[in-house]
Amino acid sequence: MFDIQKVRADFPILSQQINGKPLVYFDNGATSQKPQIVIDAISKYYQTTNANIHRGVHTLSQLATDAYEASRKKVQNHINAELLHEVIFTSGTTHGINIVASGFTSIVNPGDEVVVSGLEHHSNIVPWQMLCERTGAVLKVIPIDQNGELILAEFDQLLSKKTKIVAVNHISNALGVINPIAYIIEKAHAVGAAVLIDGAQAVPHLKPNVQELDCDFYVFSGHKMCGPTGVGILYGKEAWLNKLPPYQGGGEMIKEVTFAKTTYADLPHKFEAGTPNIEAGIVLGTAIDYLNNVGFENIARQEKELLDYATERLSEIEGLKIFGNTKQKTSVISFNIAGIHPYDIGTIVDKQGIAVRTGHHCAQPIMAFFGIPGTVRASFAFYNTKEEIDAMVAAVKKAKQMLS
Repeated sequence: MFDIQKVRADFPILSQQINGKPLVYFDNGATSQKPQIVIDAISKYYQTTNANIHRGVHTLSQLATDAYEASRKKVQNHINAELLHEVIFTSGTTHGINIVASGFTSIVNPGDEVVVSGLEHHSNIVPWQMLCERTGAVLKVIPIDQNGELILAEFDQLLSKKTKIVAVNHISNALGVINPIAYIIEKAHAVGAAVLIDGAQAVPHLKPNVQELDCDFYVFSGHKMCGPTGVGILYGKEAWLNKLPPYQGGGEMIKEVTFAKTTYADLPHKFEAGTPNIEAGIVLGTAIDYLNNVGFENIARQEKELLDYATERLSEIEGLKIFGNTKQKTSVISFNIAGIHPYDIGTIVDKQGIAVRTGHHCAQPIMAFFGIPGTVRASFAFYNTKEEIDAMVAAVKKAKQMLS
């Protein structure tokens, strides 16, 4: 049984007040809050285990190494990667995308094409633009419609033998739209293109099965799924990871170094240069365990109820427009009120203790498409409640009254 009050008790930050009001945290799309078990695991690591990994024969180093690699195994099982060494620790989603985009410099030639979508976060646009600038490749964009959905017929027309990689997000951070990635992967593979999926906004809500999806790369961050900041995962098929050159040089990623020549380590260490964020890598496994204990079916059910309820309540407000009106979406509502800047709404609701995100959400092309400066984004997690939504709606109504 899913007990919302028991779940909320796991998150100490939810019991505090902001501006004299109970905290209502609706900025989960930016980062999730952390349960006590994750907070304790961070402290325990530094109290009992702190040592560098893979490099020492002493006991603490062995303990740290074992815990780090056990976390890698948890990630493998969670995303159903075929091989353990297909799981690469990174600093986050952005780092993972950059590893792949940099590696494709040796694969892409002038006139080749890279395809992204009109729903992408800047982190899944800029690295590919940089790749195109380095190589002379051409960036193509899958357009979106007024509902915030990808126009798949246009995507089909974009694909050709020149397409080397397609990079799309699983779920839009700005609108919450769930993309048809299975279709995109199948179509891209039909023309011989690789596919990278940005799963940063998906992993808090669902368990990606990378073998079932058949994606070539899948990237995500720990901090959006109740884990620490500064750690993420790049999954890549073994054949692709062997094909790409190292992203950084340094310790750990080498097999042998002489002044004449360096040979590189095998996977996964080839892409893990330097001392990693050891504590965060270990505790990512703790966060994954926590979410699985809550249950992703429970998470999906709770967040669907919150999304439906918030959509209904916000639609009561005259002049309020929701962007991303589609049935295939997760627990994100991006909205504006006619004649009022989203920043002003966000500032006023913050005074009521309610944390929402305002602005372009690192997705300026989406805002340009809709002809708006940004939106107010309320992003819900499984530990949020309908009562909190009521508080947000009341605060938005107050903001409208004050600003109209």
